[in-house]
Order: sequence, then structure tokens, then C-alpha cells
Amino acid sequence: MNFSKEIAKISLETGAIKLEPETPFLWASGYYMPIYNDNRLLLGSSKHRQLIAEGFKDIIISKNIEVDVIAGTATAGIPPATSLANLLGAPLIYARSNQKEHGMKNQIEGILRENQKVVVVEDLISTGGSALKAVSAIRKAGGNVDHCLSIFSYGFSKATEQFKSAHCQLHHLLNFKELISLARQNKSLSPSQFSLLQSWHSDPFNWDVNNGFVDKKH
Repeated sequence: MNFSKEIAKISLETGAIKLEPETPFLWASGYYMPIYNDNRLLLGSSKHRQLIAEGFKDIIISKNIEVDVIAGTATAGIPPATSLANLLGAPLIYARSNQKEHGMKNQIEGILRENQKVVVVEDLISTGGSALKAVSAIRKAGGNVDHCLSIFSYGFSKATEQFKSAHCQLHHLLNFKELISLARQNKSLSPSQFSLLQSWHSDPFNWDVNNGFVDKKH
């Protein structure tokens, strides 16, 4: 099965990914971006959840990744991590963004034993900061983490560099370049929209200024 193609199809159909190169979205970072991703919209169908889990399992098998425990990132990574753990019959943990201030003051929830091989599951990778924070917390708690799986990745160079520096391999079911190529093939994008999206990806954090969207929006 071509998981990239199937994930792209259901993401566009459900609105989990929206492409709006002419009327970009304002991200929380303050930048105007021509794409918006909300993988929570994929939770509404058991078939979609199963497809994502099977895609992750395919990566694990094809890459010969050893895994003792599946870890989800709180909160968006927990549902796909749960589906994958169920499919593999593996233990599940999840990593909070920060240590709790009360109770047991855990950052890692669930049972993690020393030197267990852990695969981290994240729903979306932009710069990679939140996923790598989870990787660091699990390593600090005694787990071995060499791999991170994501449903979608923007494919930013910053994420690639950060994962390389952290000695953690990043694997995705779908990335931005694959998405827009497939959208162009099924005629969801015009040639001019495709070009706009390519220009964004080449310089995403200056794209809104270069194309005048900041002045138009303000």
C-alpha cells in the first residue's frame, strides 16, 4: 500500500490538512502560512486510525526498528501511539511537555524500565522541538530512543538538523513535498498555487513578508 498517497487523500478530504496559498493562515508563531494541519480530525474514523497505525507498523518492519515500548507525545501523539501499541501488542507510555508539579511529579506516564527500546510517536513535525523534548525526557528516565514516527512532517531543514544533532531518526507517513505533488496530480492545486506552495517551503519564515501577506492582513 502507498501510505503517503492514502494519508494525503484522507487528510485533504477530512480537512485535516488545508492548503490555502492565496489566503494563508495565521499560525500561533505569528507567521502567515499557506497550510494548516489538524490531525485530530483523523480520529473520527476507526479506518483512518487503523490506516495510520498500519503505516507506522510498516515503517517499523521495513526499517528493522527494534521496539519494546511505544511512547506518545502529550497530547496529540497519544491517540496514534495507542493505536500502534494495540496493533503491535506493545506497552504504551506517554511523555508530558513538562514534569507535573503535584503527586508523583512525573513527566513520563506509564511503565518504563531501564534500557527499554522506545519509539516515540508524534502527530506533526514542524521544527521538531516538542518531539525532541519527549525524546530527551524518555532518555533521562532510562529509555533508549533512536526513532520518532510522525503522521505528517513539513520537512523543514531545522527539524532535520535538530533530529540529527539529537541522534534520533525521524520517519513520517507523509511530508509536505509528497502532499503537494499528490494534490497537483489529482488537480486539487493549480500550477500557480503549486508554485506558491513551493516558494513557501523554500523560505517558510520569510514567505509571508516576501509575498505581501502581512501588509494585506494588517
